[in-house]
Amino acid sequence: MSRYRLCPTPDQVEDLRRHCAHARFVWNLAVEQHSWWTPRRGPAPGYVAQARQLTEARAANPWLAAGSQTVQQQALRNFAQAMANFFRGTHRRPTWRRAARHEGFRIVAVRIGDVRRLSRRCREVRVPKVGWVRFRWSRTVPEGVKSYRVTCDRAGRWHLAFATVPDPGPAPGNGAVVGVDRGVAVSAALSTGELLNAPRLRESEARRLVLLQRRLARCRRGSNRRRKVSSAFARLKARDADRRRDWVEKTTTRLAAGFDVIGIEDLDVRGMTASAKGTVEAPGSQVRQKAGLNRGILRSAWGAFAARLEDKAPGRVVRVDPAYTSQCCSACGMVDREARESQAVFRCRACGHTDNADVNAARNIRTAAGRAVAAREGPCMNGPVHREPQSDLLLSA
Repeated sequence: MSRYRLCPTPDQVEDLRRHCAHARFVWNLAVEQHSWWTPRRGPAPGYVAQARQLTEARAANPWLAAGSQTVQQQALRNFAQAMANFFRGTHRRPTWRRAARHEGFRIVAVRIGDVRRLSRRCREVRVPKVGWVRFRWSRTVPEGVKSYRVTCDRAGRWHLAFATVPDPGPAPGNGAVVGVDRGVAVSAALSTGELLNAPRLRESEARRLVLLQRRLARCRRGSNRRRKVSSAFARLKARDADRRRDWVEKTTTRLAAGFDVIGIEDLDVRGMTASAKGTVEAPGSQVRQKAGLNRGILRSAWGAFAARLEDKAPGRVVRVDPAYTSQCCSACGMVDREARESQAVFRCRACGHTDNADVNAARNIRTAAGRAVAAREGPCMNGPVHREPQSDLLLSA
């Protein structure tokens, strides 16, 4: 996706929000329809049947007919694709979309004349029943785009994203292997000894975030004051998310361009960040502590980091079993759970090797990744694998 900042006028904002509301309404109708269907009633209606029902609904409801048929039909197509992904086992089942949280719609059949240039830093795109909407020209629009998506985040910022699959960057061909250990105190530790941390809010911004949370809790639902406080809170959270996203993009680009093979732990981030509150019959324990750990994991962007690495270096990212990587000495291979004296210090009691605990784990990941590539004869590499000799005890542990 190539995303740009959209700059609509106040009148265009109303039209865009109307498109978002229609797309969300059609999506929620499809979700409700499929939730009501059971095997006893026969197969649930597909896209063709739902499109026919949409035509009948537009004829019976003038407010729905006033919107763009393309926007509403694409909402049904997106739902059909989401259901196909669910039955394929790659995604969760589609759920309800909420106002102010899921704001967006998709436009297809984009032609060359639908995007035109206004100035050096400004372009505009044609949106059905809205007209020409300006957007910031921050990079070149990919050629051959057939569709785009318009979204609005909680901070009220509009974005335009052209659907395109970028070409992955070429491997450097130096045969270098790097291991990456993801953590909470240190977001990413490299086997080269480098410690990387995802940016966070400044101390003053963090205090303001807490203050806004307290104000929001005291606001009456539906009031103008709650809307203003919620908007300020969303802008601050968006600033934090933008910094984290920027760090992920720059770090993964540097790793993909500097190493032929990148080893990371094969972690189930979704399962690791699940709530521990349990149920009424079986309540969980240490729920507050687990919630703090979940926030730390999400703040370090473990999932986005691994996903962007695989996008930018396809076939060159090796997922390693995380078992014993933090307990094994990278120098002698001895596994000792008491060797990690603290969060940052690893001291082997067998050989006396001392290192940063996260860097030691990253070097173990690098060793396992290099062996995995060597075992399959390195199909994704352009040169020999450069790695330090390690003990075989890591794989046997």
